[in-house]
Amino acid sequence: MVPFAIAGIQMNVSAAHENVSAMREQVYHVMARFPWVQMVVFSELAPFGPLIGTAQPMPGPAEETFRGLAMDFGIWLVPGSMFELAGDRVYNTALVIDPHGQVVGRYRKMFPFLPYEHGISAGTEFLAFDVPHVGRFGLSICYDIWFPETTRTLTAMGVEVLLHPVLTGTIDRDVELSLARATAAMFQCYVFDINGLGAGGYGRSLVVDPAGCVLHQAGTNEELIPVEIDLQQVRRQREVGHRGLGQVLKSFRDRSVEFPVYQRATPGFDYLETLGPLTTPLRGSRAGLY
Repeated sequence: MVPFAIAGIQMNVSAAHENVSAMREQVYHVMARFPWVQMVVFSELAPFGPLIGTAQPMPGPAEETFRGLAMDFGIWLVPGSMFELAGDRVYNTALVIDPHGQVVGRYRKMFPFLPYEHGISAGTEFLAFDVPHVGRFGLSICYDIWFPETTRTLTAMGVEVLLHPVLTGTIDRDVELSLARATAAMFQCYVFDINGLGAGGYGRSLVVDPAGCVLHQAGTNEELIPVEIDLQQVRRQREVGHRGLGQVLKSFRDRSVEFPVYQRATPGFDYLETLGPLTTPLRGSRAGLY
């Protein structure tokens, strides 16, 4: 058994003021109640909310606060994501901080929720990191999970736990929960799908094991979600399959087909060009809502 304890934090997020102080209180709370927790994960854009005007360079004061918090408690900390100002671009960026207060990686969301997440640039680099003597973890943010290529790449890099901060306050949350379960089963990994409240989402955070079984489904109030996982379950299932059945990662590895759809210049996929531009639907327009 390779146990590791992760606490997801589902909390109210304000767009009117910073939430860093509230996040600090939540960490104090979870560590006082559950001192065995080794990693804490917040929701997407938890520190400052979803307004692009909060964008700031990294590293910055908020990052320093989170580094100190991780070091104070000796925990791994993923404080959701923040809008990062980098030159004339803005990214939706998540941090990973180790128990010594060191930033081990920054992940820029690859699929901004266009056309609604207007003005946000897409990242191009994956983030996988090792927790020594435990296993390999990876980051994706919200809409990224709708594109299985993101998780496919991470698990091909050896990721066993997908940390997935989200900000979902829209009516497609049920679909997103189904995607989280399907992702866990398809890629034989744990998924921590952590949503916020208020300006940070509708809640209903989800933790799923590598067989696609729900370990915890949160409601729509503030909630601390401490879950101990066993990385040996991931390794055993990838070796022999869930209940001795599908060994999907090995089947993909040993495939006899390549997928030309991923080569942009490959002929035969003109259909995608017929779908029109990626813009917000307008009332009464051909592409509008009726």
